Amino acid sequence: MTDSTVTAPDVTGVASAFAETFGRGADGVWAAPGRVNVIGEHTDYNDGFVLPMALPQSVLVAAGHSREAGLRAVSLQEDGGPVSIAAEAAPGDVTGWAAYVAGVAWSLRTAGYDVGGVDLVVDGDVPAGAGLSSSAALECAVACALNELFGLGIAPADLARLAQRAENDFVGMPCGVMDQMASVSGSEGHLLFLDTRSLLTQQVPFDPADHGRTLLVVDTRAPHRLVDGEYAARRRDCEAAARALGVAALRDLSPELLPGIAARWDGDVRYRRVRHVVTENDRVAEVVRRLRADDLDGIGPLLTASHASLRDDYEVTVPELDTAVEAALSAGALGARMTGGGFGGCVIALVPVERADAVLAGIRRAFAAAGFTEPRAFAATPAAGARRVR
Repeated sequence: MTDSTVTAPDVTGVASAFAETFGRGADGVWAAPGRVNVIGEHTDYNDGFVLPMALPQSVLVAAGHSREAGLRAVSLQEDGGPVSIAAEAAPGDVTGWAAYVAGVAWSLRTAGYDVGGVDLVVDGDVPAGAGLSSSAALECAVACALNELFGLGIAPADLARLAQRAENDFVGMPCGVMDQMASVSGSEGHLLFLDTRSLLTQQVPFDPADHGRTLLVVDTRAPHRLVDGEYAARRRDCEAAARALGVAALRDLSPELLPGIAARWDGDVRYRRVRHVVTENDRVAEVVRRLRADDLDGIGPLLTASHASLRDDYEVTVPELDTAVEAALSAGALGARMTGGGFGGCVIALVPVERADAVLAGIRRAFAAAGFTEPRAFAATPAAGARRVR
């Protein structure tokens, strides 16, 4: 069933690459995972609730102090030598993958932390552009490295906020904090139930294999571009709706208020955006309740309802995502939904273990019939969050 072709990063390999590149040993190696969100999509920047898990796929950063004031960074996924990043680099000065590295250093420095010169080598196996938060994994791995190298003493939740600021204000992607919190706070065998307003977290046990189930992640390989405006437009819609309704954020609305809002905003796109966020928050709470009641199969319909809401009310799906969900359900999945920001990326499906191969085969047939690129897939298991690994 698993057909990922990405080679997993190797701690020894990234440390050796650091030595070869910079002529000395690294001071340490840090890892931060990607994430898959089980449910709670586009709720994080509305102060709502999310339920992601950290993935085994991760980004590694070998790092060491430098006598120079700025940063030098190398990616083993990219051609070319070190990218030099000035200590005074500001938003707009650095582009591409190195912007995420530069953004973290900028975020720490502008928050008042003393970050000196550092050299870094990065490697990873979180698929880029798949909606599995490769960018947050990179940010959090770099943030953890700088936090320890310079003895900054930043707590995980604060580190996640600083990494989010790097992506929001340096890179220019207006994401919420879920991705970074999942990367720094994930735990093996658990989902992370996160209140994105307070940053309070609870670990929710999640082991589908114990129930004869698997959580299949299907990378549709549809182009996944969020910085080009659609994601930002959804966020603006929500913020405008909250202002018009007199609340700090859409998380402050309950499902009972939706009929009145519908009557007030009949035919207004803002109502559909509001309805998605309000009902999605409700679905997150219900999934947590069912998991704690050991009702794993009971979350399936909630996953599917989430997808329908993202498709119809939030309008962030694309044909590849819808096709994958429909094919998975037709082949025996208990529930399926797009995961991540949308406009491409991945679908998750809760599947009986004995049906996993058939579900993936059904998705591949549907993609071939539609003329889509052949998808890739793997079974997801909750992994540990960001940490030093050497």
